[in-house]
Amino acid sequence: MKNISEKELELLNHLWNLKEGFLKEIIDCYEVNKPAYTTVSTMLNRLIAKDIVGFKTYGRDKKYYPLVKKQTYFKRQFNQTMNRFFNNSPSQFASFFTKESDLTLEQLEELRSLVDNEIIKRKK
Repeated sequence: MKNISEKELELLNHLWNLKEGFLKEIIDCYEVNKPAYTTVSTMLNRLIAKDIVGFKTYGRDKKYYPLVKKQTYFKRQFNQTMNRFFNNSPSQFASFFTKESDLTLEQLEELRSLVDNEIIKRKK
């Protein structure tokens, strides 16, 4: 899967929420600073070329849909980040994440609880 820009990711998030949609429906998802039809059309064509978005043709219109699930995309992005910045080391990632972020004590405890619960599930 090829990397996508921030604007393409924003468009893809709208498409994940819609599940599928025509160009106008996708543009309507933008609350402020709605991009031009040509801009969204260009981004959709780029995502199609990257095999991230597909479409069905209805006469002269196209209905777009994501080819990649949101969870699959984010899992891939996370794994790339782990590999690229933390030598594929979960402990290096956790150390950086807990020491260099501005998480509150409550947030850290919530994360610990999530990890502890996952450990319990996997041991069963």
